[in-house]
Amino acid sequence: MTEERKKQFAGLCCVELSGEGCASCVSLMPVLHSVISARDDIRLVHVEVNEENKDLVLGWEVDRVPTVLLTDNGAIFARCHGFQPEEILELWIDAKLEEHKKEKKD
Repeated sequence: MTEERKKQFAGLCCVELSGEGCASCVSLMPVLHSVISARDDIRLVHVEVNEENKDLVLGWEVDRVPTVLLTDNGAIFARCHGFQPEEILELWIDAKLEEHKKEKKD
């Protein structure tokens, strides 16, 4: 990962990977923005699945869009696929962050 990418994914991030022309991706982005903007413990990062980001997408083994990843300094610790309603995303993010915090303590 380049230095620029390391900075982009520093700390805890919710990474939304989407593709051009994907209706579910277009629907998911404002929902994720709403969920993440209400928090101060994680940042939202958008990655377009295209030729420019091919190495990152392949390295993260993303095989469909939309994909949501929770990362810690670029290391994935949770993943989900497809459109999810706001309430489900909130519960999923809370649960996965809690699991991740416990794992880091051990």
